[in-house]
Amino acid sequence: MAALLGRPPQCAFDVSVAYDDGRPVVIANAPLLDDGRPMPTRYWLVDVDLRRRVSRLEGDGGVRSAEAAVDPEALAATHDRYAAERDALVSQDHRGPRPAGGVGGTARGVKCLHAHLAYRLAGGDDPVGDWVLARLGDIGVSSAVEGAATAAAPGEPASVADADGC
Repeated sequence: MAALLGRPPQCAFDVSVAYDDGRPVVIANAPLLDDGRPMPTRYWLVDVDLRRRVSRLEGDGGVRSAEAAVDPEALAATHDRYAAERDALVSQDHRGPRPAGGVGGTARGVKCLHAHLAYRLAGGDDPVGDWVLARLGDIGVSSAVEGAATAAAPGEPASVADADGC
């Protein structure tokens, strides 16, 4: 995973979406890094080719185009669902900073097409993710992986979980 991220993972994560051959496409991050700092981005696109393709789309003005094409109320609802899903994983007795924002750490608008696509591929209802998929065409990924193996952060044991966990 360090090779896909370009750095060692900083928290536990699950592979949420993978190709049929097992290569990871999307990981689901824990809401807190190992050092307790918030991790606002729950779903992370790790496939190198998809990241490159989405980066080209962003470079061609895709963020502004997607934001203009998507209903603002639907986008706000997406941010709310994303935040609620992530925030539900933070213990009620946690006494430190908490993650904030919705998809990509923002509470409104579109910040990152990669984050929206990752959320959509992991099963999230995300109109921006749908917009990205429509522009990319067939990407060879259909759905989230149920019960995927959880990779642990450095020094932690690995486990198996249902799509929680960076």
